[in-house]
Amino acid sequence: MPEIYDSPQSGPGTRASNAALAANRGESPTSPKAPAAGPGPADTVRDEQVRSLWGDAWRDLRRNPYFVISSLLVVLLLFIAVFPSWFTSADPRDTDLTNHFLTKPELGSFFTADWFGYDNQGRSIYARVIYGTRASIQVGVGVTVLVTIFGGLMGMLAGYFGGWLDALLSRVTDVFFGIPFLLGALVVLNAFTDRTVSVVIGALAFLGWTQIARVMRAAVITTKQADYVVAAKALGAGTGRILAKHILPNAMAPVIVVATIALGGYISAEATLSYLGMGLAEPTISWGIDISTASKVVRNNPHALFFPAGMLTLTVFAFIMLGDAVRDALDPKLR
Repeated sequence: MPEIYDSPQSGPGTRASNAALAANRGESPTSPKAPAAGPGPADTVRDEQVRSLWGDAWRDLRRNPYFVISSLLVVLLLFIAVFPSWFTSADPRDTDLTNHFLTKPELGSFFTADWFGYDNQGRSIYARVIYGTRASIQVGVGVTVLVTIFGGLMGMLAGYFGGWLDALLSRVTDVFFGIPFLLGALVVLNAFTDRTVSVVIGALAFLGWTQIARVMRAAVITTKQADYVVAAKALGAGTGRILAKHILPNAMAPVIVVATIALGGYISAEATLSYLGMGLAEPTISWGIDISTASKVVRNNPHALFFPAGMLTLTVFAFIMLGDAVRDALDPKLR
């Protein structure tokens, strides 16, 4: 009987043998097996690679209850600052001496003039608390925008170019950093007789940009050593394009965190200066002015101090909590 040898055309593992095995199992030899439905590990890895730093941070922020609570508080405060007449119909400057601390807080009459009672001049405390939100938000946001722009520019130039420019800008930053913030603001504001919102913003921004500059400088020094920046230089990209397209977007994360937290501090600084009589002045409505007025009668009428001070505390707390949530989302070392 002749021996049967496996030929290259019919041996195990060849196309012919595979077709025969497929026919025995009832499968079509020409149609490949359909892949299983649903995303596989490769799709998950691809999705993780596509997600950017900001996309990953936004995903974490949406799951953070502190971010949700602080964001709702900040949005509410912004609405109060922009549309104060939506929350009260009383005039915060309307004086009626017959209401001189006579009416105490009435919790049953919400959103009315006498909900929080009246101050020593018979003015509605609730209306002054609502309208005082505008000045505090204006100062906080205005100072934050100015110090972020100026301090960020100084830090970016110092960190990217280095050399003598870095040494010069760093020494200037050290000089301003050595000035006590509130003491320097008192000296600057003392030179102005009309201390409006814009004057207070300018004085606080004049002294408050140093921290942003230092943070930006450190971030730029780290970012400019990345491979994509070196590749952009090798391809002949100009300095302006590198700073705008590569350095700035990747160095802004720590600056945003510091600026968000500092915003609450600027609001607190404005109230402190107004309390000392060197910040905002009448006829501007400010929580610091009301706290200074109510501190003289706090024993007999504590409600006149409690409501503006409580609103100030809530505002500062909201912005600081928002900054902490943003920091946790943008800083990979804290995960």
